Amino acid sequence: MKQLFIVISCISLIFLFSPTYTNAKPGVSANNAVLMEQSSGRVLYEKQSNDPHLIASITKIMTAIIAIESGKMEDAVTASRRSVYTEGSSLYLEEGEKMKLKDLVYGLMLRSGNDSAVAIAEHVGGSVEGFTHLMNEKAVWLGMTNSHFDNPHGLDSDKHYSTAYDMALLTRYAMENETFREITGSKSHKAETRKYAWGNKNKLLTRYYKYSTGGKTGYTKAAGRTLVSTAKKDGMELIVVTLNASDDWKDHMRLFDWGFENYDLTTLQEKGKQTFNITESDEQKEGFFRNEVTFPLTSDEEESINTATYFEKLNAEWSPVIGKKVFRLNGEPIAETSIYRSDDSDPEEKEEKGLLDELIETFHRIIGVI
Repeated sequence: MKQLFIVISCISLIFLFSPTYTNAKPGVSANNAVLMEQSSGRVLYEKQSNDPHLIASITKIMTAIIAIESGKMEDAVTASRRSVYTEGSSLYLEEGEKMKLKDLVYGLMLRSGNDSAVAIAEHVGGSVEGFTHLMNEKAVWLGMTNSHFDNPHGLDSDKHYSTAYDMALLTRYAMENETFREITGSKSHKAETRKYAWGNKNKLLTRYYKYSTGGKTGYTKAAGRTLVSTAKKDGMELIVVTLNASDDWKDHMRLFDWGFENYDLTTLQEKGKQTFNITESDEQKEGFFRNEVTFPLTSDEEESINTATYFEKLNAEWSPVIGKKVFRLNGEPIAETSIYRSDDSDPEEKEEKGLLDELIETFHRIIGVI
């Protein structure tokens, strides 16, 4: 009996003092890393994510989205001498060869063709230098404050760098584009002018991770291994960026698994009508939420969400917006949504008011009402 008591006590002590790994943040081999949720942009994990670093071929995410947004995807592009003699990974374009811009973008993302990057840049930007100007303009517009682009392919340059966080911002933006999403998520592609298909170099997508939806690989000796990848599970989409990582495939799978295990995309506000009690006047006000509001939260965080509702003091009859609802986590605002006067369910009335509503809502955002 005494021996049984000792055994039970020892087992109890083991469980008491053993560390719990369920919520422990994973370690990564990368020098810089970030895990971001797609819909909200919330950073769930970071490691020196704002430190500038050489980024190699993940640069091509920027090249691809600019090419896609140019509206020239069906154009025939002629490969120049400069493009075919670009060093590094290649589609093996020949000088004077014609290929659709769409196919060049597939070759850029799947095979990481540096010749493709230059051909795209020259066609869309007029020159490589003109295209890099577009890249930097887009970076500023996206809020990539610690980034600068010097070329469309990512070959090393002192003037070519970014951060894990900035590249996650870029990827989040790019993944909102259906054409980009389709390209980056393709396991192979056959160009109209080629006899064989290109396979995607992203092994997370083709072999290792069943929830993978796309991404871009990169490597130079100076930059080390760089990788951007995306994944989706149970309706939640995540982005991982690693820079200078010796074991990037495992880093990404580890971060994805940790993110999916510990966070759920939680509905903070459903779309539809809601009646509000006005404390000051003891009256009721009816409003309408046009959009569902979701945010990635842990189970503990779900219990710590507070909300506050604010109504416009002027409450002009011509304004479709009557207030806003703000959601806070531990006192910090994490999301907000406008409260509308009605659901605009009448199609004719909605068409008539559409432009005015947009102008009014824009004005309210500028002055900070919503």
